[in-house]
Amino acid sequence: MYEFVRGPLVWLAFAALIGGGVWRLVALIGPTRKDKVILPYLHPGYAVRSLTHWLVPYNTVNMRLRPLFTMVSFLFHICLLVSPLFLAAHTEVFAATFGFAWGSWPGAWADWMTVIVIAGGVFFALRRIADPTVRYVTRWTDFALLAVVIAPFVTGLLAHLQVGPYRLMLTLHIVTGCIWLAAIPWTRLVHMIFFPLTRAYMGSEFGFRNARDW
Repeated sequence: MYEFVRGPLVWLAFAALIGGGVWRLVALIGPTRKDKVILPYLHPGYAVRSLTHWLVPYNTVNMRLRPLFTMVSFLFHICLLVSPLFLAAHTEVFAATFGFAWGSWPGAWADWMTVIVIAGGVFFALRRIADPTVRYVTRWTDFALLAVVIAPFVTGLLAHLQVGPYRLMLTLHIVTGCIWLAAIPWTRLVHMIFFPLTRAYMGSEFGFRNARDW
């Protein structure tokens, strides 16, 4: 089982991520060629301005109205995306597979970033329960998706700390990581791929087209 999950299953997960991501992008962008508004009014300058504006913490009114949520959200997403890329164990596997790799960060950094991701996931779950506005639009799938996201970090931390059978925890870490990767194009996690496009469109709508009907 361990040999299967660290080999074929990982490749299947990346195939689902890349293939599904390309398919979702084609399905999203394809129909816009016949649209009389989206492409003609898409402005690179306003698109980049909108994208960079939303990438800076507390740079929007909405962010400043929810300071705690903004801080947790930025830390969560940064650690979620960065820590797997610079974890020493991951870069070593990449180097063994492809013959090259980038540098890794100290283990203590990875530990703290893992804890931040797990704590952030718990925060978002509690917010969905405690905040009436958010609770109204929350379904069980929202909690399931949160579990999918933080499960690789929980199992990875347990394996690193050698809590429980090491080989079992490592196998669970790989399996949950593969589920997370494969789920990105097919769930609301696809916002990881769509974010630049949606911000480009909305930035052009408000800036270049001067639309105010949102």
